[in-house]
Amino acid sequence: MAGPIRHDFNKLNRLPPYVLAEVIEMMKSARRAGEDIIDLGMGNPDLPTPKHVIDKICDAARDPRNHRYSASRGIPNLRAAICEWYERRHQVSLDPEREAIAVIGAKEGLSHFVLMTIGPGDVVLCPDPAYPIHQYSVIIAGGDLRHVPLTADTDFIENLETAIARTWPKPKMLIVSFPHNPTTQVVDLPFLTRIVDFAREHDLILLHDFAYAEVCFDGYKAPSILEVPGAKDLAIEFVSLSKSHSMAGWRVGFACGNAEMIHALGRIKSYLDYGMPQAIQIGGIVALRGPQDCVDENIEEYRLRRDTLIDGLGAPGEGCWKIERPLGTMFVWAPIPEPFREMGSLEFSKRLLTEANVAVSAGVGFGENGEGHVRFSLIENRHRIRQAVRGIRRFLRAGPGQG
Repeated sequence: MAGPIRHDFNKLNRLPPYVLAEVIEMMKSARRAGEDIIDLGMGNPDLPTPKHVIDKICDAARDPRNHRYSASRGIPNLRAAICEWYERRHQVSLDPEREAIAVIGAKEGLSHFVLMTIGPGDVVLCPDPAYPIHQYSVIIAGGDLRHVPLTADTDFIENLETAIARTWPKPKMLIVSFPHNPTTQVVDLPFLTRIVDFAREHDLILLHDFAYAEVCFDGYKAPSILEVPGAKDLAIEFVSLSKSHSMAGWRVGFACGNAEMIHALGRIKSYLDYGMPQAIQIGGIVALRGPQDCVDENIEEYRLRRDTLIDGLGAPGEGCWKIERPLGTMFVWAPIPEPFREMGSLEFSKRLLTEANVAVSAGVGFGENGEGHVRFSLIENRHRIRQAVRGIRRFLRAGPGQG
């Protein structure tokens, strides 16, 4: 009897191994064995969706008019609410018919936009380290990826200039994201202006992932790239309600900016999907237009978790781990303590899991320049984070030779 036919999936073969999967599998195995693992790895928000949003979604779901196919671009009232959000928060005026589109989470919208606009031979500049879909979307689309270091000790725009001078053929797109996952780097409007000027000078499509638009702390407010005069000539920006409004599982996001780019995204979505379920789109309208104190409460909780982790690890004494306090995102990006640095981020993450019962993400999983760091996700409550701190400090006191 013949065996199964072997297929060669070319695009699948181009995707690199998912480094973070190894620690995830170890965590699952440990939990199956009865270990109490504190998961600070995957950025999966644990805070509940606001009650008024859930109530509206439930009411809308009972209405038969919302049981039919919806509009892949988003229903008109949702696109209007998206533009109102931009006007209210960033003083950016947008046309809801031409410059705004709803997406099934920023990740779906971003990856489909890249799939529509990038093909074999097209070169894309992308920071390293980066949120994985920023890099993988280019590979899936068949494009060529050029990694640009995004590190604390270098100037990112100078690195962009170096990369473009060394790249042939000329790049077609630049992908950026601030506040940045995983490094938590934040920027001001003059920095984004330099990014827009760079993209204009080199005739690049500029894609900005603005997933953490509202998750900011200590008085910092993240600017939209569309605040830069003339940015709509060349930029598209993706926003998500996953973290700000705790709607990760509902998959509510949107893209705004250049009308031609919005049209391109709308065209591919018209072939691939019918958009979010209409009841969820109606919930998105209520989230954007309704009371925003729920957003403030979520951000304050993330700030308290941030401080619980950083203050706990940085307290004087054995096992002290000093980490910079981020101004944005729901993450903490931490350089591995010097005595453990030689083992690398993947091995260090494994050791934290097995010896401290804490799961984190290895920095190398976000790119070569992420090596030497780990990323904490603030997705456990403060009691659990304090428990994690105790386990980590015990592990650090024991030193790298233990285990």
